[in-house]
Amino acid sequence: MHFIPTGIRGPLFMVVSTGSYIVNDTMMKLATAGLPPYEVLFLRGAAATLWGIPLLFMLGYGKQIPLILDTKVLRRNMLELGAILCYVVALANMQIADSTALGQITPLLMLVGSSMLFGERIGGLRLALIGLGFVGAVMVAQPTMQGISVYALLALGNAALSAARDLAGRKVAADVPGMVVAISAVIVVLAGAGVAHLVSEQWVVPGTRHLLLMGGAGLFLIFGHFFIFMAYRIGPTSVVAPFYYCFTVWAVISGLVVFRQLPNALAICGILLVVASGLTIVSLDERKRRLTVVA
Repeated sequence: MHFIPTGIRGPLFMVVSTGSYIVNDTMMKLATAGLPPYEVLFLRGAAATLWGIPLLFMLGYGKQIPLILDTKVLRRNMLELGAILCYVVALANMQIADSTALGQITPLLMLVGSSMLFGERIGGLRLALIGLGFVGAVMVAQPTMQGISVYALLALGNAALSAARDLAGRKVAADVPGMVVAISAVIVVLAGAGVAHLVSEQWVVPGTRHLLLMGGAGLFLIFGHFFIFMAYRIGPTSVVAPFYYCFTVWAVISGLVVFRQLPNALAICGILLVVASGLTIVSLDERKRRLTVVA
């Protein structure tokens, strides 16, 4: 990857990561039409493991496989497990663009987490923008007189846990390869999904179509894990974070092309509000950084 200019590696990795995750999500949603969600998650994890372990050896990381059990790596990936257990149920019961859009408040929640954990100041304007992000999320969820859908709440739970995951990922040692972190995430989620399936679901025999979908989803999952971890590792957050919102763009494309669905007008306005608030926050951070450098 050394042929890629340093300045664009982080953003490019984030674009590739978001696209990979949406391909994975699309295949999972197709599979949940005939299989329970946690069984789908388990099968995807099994497929990703079958892809991932040989890939580690091919890349020359065989001796570093024990780092899969590194404490900080496991802490990050346990948060990933919680996030995906929430998300897969939401994904099975919501339009893919809507469930993905609710996840777009993750960067906003990361700002709050950074303030609490690292003492970074948020300020009134940032708080207002965070509030707008939540308003946009509610517009996507579109609560009824009966209250917000439980699936929308699960999608919001995924966003919160994903933010915690990315904050924890910053503490992973620099000598731990990104692919090792990705495969560790796959294995942790595989084990967690297996337990969740045994506790709450009955096994349904998957068909050939299901297995093919899970094989593809597992491969793209590895790329998603790897590139999002590497994007934050090698690129400044202020430069990389705006491209996290490619999730929404990819999701709308998937919903249109694969499922022939588009969010309604209110949901589209909510998506735009979430994206706008997040990009504005990142733009403010970048402006502040440049002023600090000039000073």
